[in-house]
Amino acid sequence: MYSARDQVENSEWLDEVEATAERLDMEEAARSRAADLFLSNVPETDRSKRAVLATSVYVAGLVEGDSRSQQRVAEVADVSRLTISKRYEEMLESQGLDAPRW
Repeated sequence: MYSARDQVENSEWLDEVEATAERLDMEEAARSRAADLFLSNVPETDRSKRAVLATSVYVAGLVEGDSRSQQRVAEVADVSRLTISKRYEEMLESQGLDAPRW
């Protein structure tokens, strides 16, 4: 869980989460979930925050039924597809979420 302080300290990153989800034309439920996932997994260093941002957007889409491809999210979030691929299952598991069954 995260605190109001986490929201304040990461407000610029939350704006970027929102902007990324908006560029992907994601629904509000996915946008909100992406912000929650980011705040629940925010790393200590700024260097890793972009990877968590991209992974949060991708996972939010999966969970909310508004998914985009790893490649598309990676392009919009300015990370490599491999960044998302390496992290998304761990994020799902750590949040107690199930991946969709394809």
